[in-house]
Amino acid sequence: MFNSLISRVILLNVLLLILGVGTFAMYHLQREQGHLIDVNRQNAQLLLNTVERSIFHSMCTGNQSNVQATLEKVGASEELIAVQIFDPEGKILRSARPEDLGKQASLHSLELFQQNQNEGFYETEDGTRVISMLMPISSAGGCVECHEEGEVIGVLNLDFSLSDMYGQLRTTSKTFIISTLVNLIVLTIGVALILTRLLRKPLQQISKGMGQVEEGDLSVRMPERVDDEVGQLMSGFNSMVSNLEQAQNELKHCHYQQMERAERLASVGEMAAGLAHEIKNPLAGIGGAIDVLADDYAKDDPRREVMSQIQKQVGRLNKTVTDLLYFGRPGDPEFTFIDINSLIKQTQLFASQHPEAKKVNWIEELTRNLPLVWGDQKQIQQVLLNLMINGLQAMKDGGVLTVQTDTFNRDAQEWIRVDVIDTGAGIPEEEINKIFTPFYTSKTEGTGLGLPICRQLMVANGGSLRAASTMGKGARFTLELPVAKEREGAPLPSSDGGWTEE
Repeated sequence: MFNSLISRVILLNVLLLILGVGTFAMYHLQREQGHLIDVNRQNAQLLLNTVERSIFHSMCTGNQSNVQATLEKVGASEELIAVQIFDPEGKILRSARPEDLGKQASLHSLELFQQNQNEGFYETEDGTRVISMLMPISSAGGCVECHEEGEVIGVLNLDFSLSDMYGQLRTTSKTFIISTLVNLIVLTIGVALILTRLLRKPLQQISKGMGQVEEGDLSVRMPERVDDEVGQLMSGFNSMVSNLEQAQNELKHCHYQQMERAERLASVGEMAAGLAHEIKNPLAGIGGAIDVLADDYAKDDPRREVMSQIQKQVGRLNKTVTDLLYFGRPGDPEFTFIDINSLIKQTQLFASQHPEAKKVNWIEELTRNLPLVWGDQKQIQQVLLNLMINGLQAMKDGGVLTVQTDTFNRDAQEWIRVDVIDTGAGIPEEEINKIFTPFYTSKTEGTGLGLPICRQLMVANGGSLRAASTMGKGARFTLELPVAKEREGAPLPSSDGGWTEE
């Protein structure tokens, strides 16, 4: 029941109302009780003064029978429990009840007199709350010659019952409690109806709409409301769903375009592969025929140089066709354990034979004890060789080519990083994201397939290839490959370069 936000809000409101009303009720009842006690005290004091004057006059004139009659008349009131006069020793001299004459006054009244207090509260055996008021009676000059002047000849004691007052308080409390409960019930019902209408139904509508959106229905909309918090929430929901619907439509449109482009590219790829096969064989024949024709001319014959230039162009076309075939239909990698440091050194020997390597200084910063990787050694070597040659070609006037290796962790997996860094002119920022696009090249003799093929090979081997550059400072190409794990049926190399069977 209390899992509902509305229920918790209603319960919290009821508790706050009970706390607030209860606190006010306690304060009001205590204040009312104090007020009624003051009223009863004033009434008792007034009655006490009246009785004292009447008795004092009768005692001064020596009319003892009138004193007793006055006490009995006053004591006939139901609110008065005791109306009596006792001497300083506590002996009752006069009383509204003749049977109390000569008896000892109550211990409570005697203690009040001895402590020089004029009033006090106590409870009778039946639980009645009583206010006891005392007034000492002293002799005066007008009295008969029985006592010395100023002598306390008695203590007038009046015990006033507070049962009517507490009965009135109980009646007031019951009335207040009943009215409070009625108000709480009315307020609770009212709050529940208001919250249900203003919050629960709109929130249920929003929750239902979110469920429909989660299921893929983006046509759902919330009804328009007043511009309050819930209305703003509904407007925000409608705006969010509209944006999602617009984004979905754009994604669908983009997806259809990509699918159409992919289909066209696939068709073009198949056609290019077919054309490459058809072109490759005639090119081989043309190249052979040119070689035969060139042999018919003397070495100093200008036509022999023409034949040489034709042969270079045929070789260039043959390389383009070969790259096109490889890009369109790359071979599946043959995985094995690879020592990257060793592979880099082997590849560096091949790259150092390049004509432009003579002006370049080589720096190898290879991390020792580098873990092995799991991949196709020939394909990764092809990537390294391509990147090294690209770096050499970027430094025609000389420079430094640096190859670095290191390890790092990502997603609880250890990886190996290889950086090939040149100090050439660098790659413009607007071209850095285009260099991996097929057929994009800044070289006059390039096909634009080298770097796309390298990235394709790295992805096939479970790794990645990215580039970064600063104009005037050179370029950095980074290869990342996951460290090899033990694999079933594959021997794990030992630390001395041999192989061990697990």
